[in-house]
Amino acid sequence: MKMSGARIVLESLKREGVDVVFGLPGGAILPIYDALYDFPGPLRHILVRQEAAAGHAAEGYARISGRVGVCVVTSGPAATNLVTALQDAYMDSMPIVAFTGQVATHMIGNDAFQEADNVGITRPCTKHNFLVKDTRDIARAIKEAFHIAATGRPGPVHVDLPKDILIKQAEFDYPETVHLRSYNPTYDGHPGQIRKAARAIMRARRAVLYVGGGVIASDAAPELRELAELCRLPVTTTLMALGAFASDHALSMGMLGMHGGYAANMAVYNSDCLIAVGARFDDRVTGKIDQFAPQAEIIHVDIDPSSISKSVKVHIPIVGDAKRVLVRLMEDLREEGMGQPTSVVREAREQWLRQVAQWQQKHPMRYDWDDELIKPQYVVEEISNLTRGEAIVVTGVGQHQMWAAQHYRFRHPRHWLTSGGLGTMGYGLPAAMGAQVARPDRLVVLIDGDGSFVMNSQELATVVENQMPIKCVIINNGGHGMVRQWQDVIYGGRFQSIDLSASPDFVKLAEAYGAMGIRASKPNEVVPALEKAFAVPGPVVVDVMVDKDELCLPMVPAGGANKDMIMERPNREAKAKAALAQTGF
Repeated sequence: MKMSGARIVLESLKREGVDVVFGLPGGAILPIYDALYDFPGPLRHILVRQEAAAGHAAEGYARISGRVGVCVVTSGPAATNLVTALQDAYMDSMPIVAFTGQVATHMIGNDAFQEADNVGITRPCTKHNFLVKDTRDIARAIKEAFHIAATGRPGPVHVDLPKDILIKQAEFDYPETVHLRSYNPTYDGHPGQIRKAARAIMRARRAVLYVGGGVIASDAAPELRELAELCRLPVTTTLMALGAFASDHALSMGMLGMHGGYAANMAVYNSDCLIAVGARFDDRVTGKIDQFAPQAEIIHVDIDPSSISKSVKVHIPIVGDAKRVLVRLMEDLREEGMGQPTSVVREAREQWLRQVAQWQQKHPMRYDWDDELIKPQYVVEEISNLTRGEAIVVTGVGQHQMWAAQHYRFRHPRHWLTSGGLGTMGYGLPAAMGAQVARPDRLVVLIDGDGSFVMNSQELATVVENQMPIKCVIINNGGHGMVRQWQDVIYGGRFQSIDLSASPDFVKLAEAYGAMGIRASKPNEVVPALEKAFAVPGPVVVDVMVDKDELCLPMVPAGGANKDMIMERPNREAKAKAALAQTGF
């Protein structure tokens, strides 16, 4: 059956089981929107207000649903606006397929109106991209795009569609299978390497499980828990893996790294065997490389071979899918009594767990209460209490992001959305939209900062228009809090260009868009405000005025070793007095 290229795009999406697309129309992509006008398939289009938001919403949908997210924008500035979302998805391994419009094929390279080299621009920030120059190739390109996005290490794929190939007609024949000679991800880890890993684990006395977002991507949380309990291994997770291992489990140490917990960082530093699963040894996790697990034999399980030994040299590399490798690893551990360590090793492990528990007890995540000023950590704790850890939590980027990671008690995978690798301010609200569409049955709470929220606050219009009951909690400290913290701790209090004194009244802003606005200015107003927000059926913005001078601690200075965490606010006055005393004045 012959049909237009635009109709082929929609039919192809239907074959892939796509039920929602986030997008914004424009000239070069209009043939698709025209075809969508009377398309019979169950395909919902959500109109965003800025193109990057379409990409972030697709990311949110993908992360929460486990399916490929889809976004559609036009050519030129629309495609360049989308680049931030593509890079964000690339660094955090989010499977999305992004369609952009392009000028007609005969105009490419002529500096036509709203032309940009979309393929050239997006090549470094996607797993793969396509410039489709023949209507007959559309279906094949889309089939391959979805396959590449969802398999191996997930990630974004970009499909560039010139306007003329969307208008021309061709026979629609959707491929049943994909054969890409140069793309064959490895899923089953090497049996010999897995056996080596099993033996290393069984002889270890101070082993630690270091878990990354790959565990969530492969739906390996049940296997992770089984391994931890089988071998009595303390577990620490990266920012992207929160929820992969329940934070209330006896073996959980929480997050490690720059703003990770004392126990997690010290356990990794003192470990003799580090089992990294689906993690990429990000610099915010490792700190100073030569001080990261310096005594440990490192096992690294990852589906992406390029991630292994890229930053930290590992001793037992295993290329494969986390879920499959963990299943085989536990089989090996149970074979021939390998699951029964010697009494000496067993006692050493129990002593190790006691040491970890002691660190946790001595240095918990804490903050100083104030009767007048709202502490941001308190806000997150009360959100956790009121939702019982069952909400889907989304954040922007900044101090609030780290406070959410530190103080919310995560219980399930795919209930946490944040921008980890790229650290994209403005990510939160559109990502929350994607999460709400993916799970309309769940409470979605956006914990955002005032600086991050304003970068995409226009998407409140999208939220209200589509009746998304997202609860936006703004941790309002009147500026760019994380930058302020660095200027305070590292640059000696030389504050510059961080105050946002002219920010809008967020309550009035919410009401202007048709949402409810609530403000909390005192500690005793926090819980009532949150309870009211969570009880309202529609979207709500809660503006929480917090202590602007509060620091997010612990903190490892950039380039420092994780064992050398800053646990308290530096006392600059005491240092100045000490320095003055040394001069004899």
